[in-house]
Amino acid sequence: MMLIKQVAPIDDFLRLRAITGLTPRTRAAAEKALPNSLFGVHIVHDNQVVAMGRVVGDGALNFDIVDIAVEPSYQAQGLGTEIMQAIMDYLDQAAMPSAYITLMADVPALYKKFGFKLSRPRSEGMYIVK
Repeated sequence: MMLIKQVAPIDDFLRLRAITGLTPRTRAAAEKALPNSLFGVHIVHDNQVVAMGRVVGDGALNFDIVDIAVEPSYQAQGLGTEIMQAIMDYLDQAAMPSAYITLMADVPALYKKFGFKLSRPRSEGMYIVK
């Protein structure tokens, strides 16, 4: 397996989102969004992308970890942890003191290993889908 510090190719991005149950994205939206990522990482095995993640935000004070996905047949093998470690290494370099780093935790146990905490009761996560 090879970890590559780049955003996953668009076809793999769309495929991994679909097979892992993440909200589907249109090709047009992905084509516009992916180049605007601050950081991306993916893992390739046998010439196929099997895991991915990326960071979006302003590059100094606000960062959002998004699109963490591991192909179902590769789950529970530490790939999510490997993706998150690469992201955290990037954030250690890029994030300014007092930066706010957020994510939507579908698997809270993974993110807690990296020091993330639930925002409740101090604040409440919210979202809107257009």
